[in-house]
Amino acid sequence: MSRPQPIQVADRHAFDTVIDARSPAEFALDHIPGAINCPVLDDEERRIVGTLYKQEGAFEARRVGAAMVAANLARHLRGPLADRPAHWRALVYCWRGGMRSGSMVTWLRLVGWDAQPLAGGYKSWRNHVIAQIEAIAPRLDLRVICGPTGSAKTRVLEALQAQGAQTLDLEGLARHRGSMLGALPGVQQPAQTGFETALAEALERIDLQRPVFIEAESARIGRLSVPPALVRRLRASRCIEVQASAAARLAFLLRDYAHLGEDRSALVELLAGFKELHGRATIERWQGWADALALEALYAELIERHYDPLYARSQRQHLSQWALRHSVQAQDLLPEAIEALARQIRERFDGAQGAQSAQSAGVAPVSPTLPPGSTGT
Repeated sequence: MSRPQPIQVADRHAFDTVIDARSPAEFALDHIPGAINCPVLDDEERRIVGTLYKQEGAFEARRVGAAMVAANLARHLRGPLADRPAHWRALVYCWRGGMRSGSMVTWLRLVGWDAQPLAGGYKSWRNHVIAQIEAIAPRLDLRVICGPTGSAKTRVLEALQAQGAQTLDLEGLARHRGSMLGALPGVQQPAQTGFETALAEALERIDLQRPVFIEAESARIGRLSVPPALVRRLRASRCIEVQASAAARLAFLLRDYAHLGEDRSALVELLAGFKELHGRATIERWQGWADALALEALYAELIERHYDPLYARSQRQHLSQWALRHSVQAQDLLPEAIEALARQIRERFDGAQGAQSAQSAGVAPVSPTLPPGSTGT
């Protein structure tokens, strides 16, 4: 068998399996999509070897580490790799494409498999992710779905996707709804690197000849940062504003954020984060409502005193085409009306055929919202 030939990231799809030889903790933070984790050192073993390297030198670290690596490789050969056929091809990577992946490649090739190392390891994958986002984001033909809190923007985006439109769901990738109360129950956000990998993978699937619907987002979603190239493109793109009455928005929030009432102590704690903006007296009132599960009063005042003023300032400051936005108005935000909103938006901005009237579902036609002093034609 010929010598191993370092493989570039772009050629990874030519292999039957991509193996991440790093520790489980490293793998959990981020990895090449579809890779399996066969660590040559687990988290504790990696800590031990690192400590030996610092305290006793490279030789002792290699001696102890080699025994650990051998035991782990034997376990993988007896376990997840035991049923691989003779013609199986594996691409292996570690952090930089060094000793960990090199050890695994050597043993897999001794068995007779065509195993190759990824040139540069995981770091080359990170460079690929960053380069892909920076290259694709400026080319996106975005349609930015805007609307104040409670206007069902995420649900509209989901309906657009279900109807065949091309969408980019940043909140879904970030596993967070974006606002201070936007954490999803029982769901942890990914690491920043994992978020960017998921984003790069989504961008690679996009047809750049078609529009892409995306929800208006700030530069941060929860604790994650949206890559600057995508933020710039989003802020420069066409805007579609979902408009609904305060009553319809409040009714939607009571349905969509009902889970916040399941843990009143957690909600009380979350509201403490608003103290710098609204003062102690207001926060104590809100926390009292949260503790009493008076969610209608709480959400109504959050809309009026916090989210709506914030929304008005943010859109004007950050969206360069905000003054030329188009609007879609809804009398309610029940599922049928949301589906109709999505149809209206798609027919106007995605070239969908077979236009259907949605006025029976409480949706007004799409119309431009012009800046003061402008005249329509």
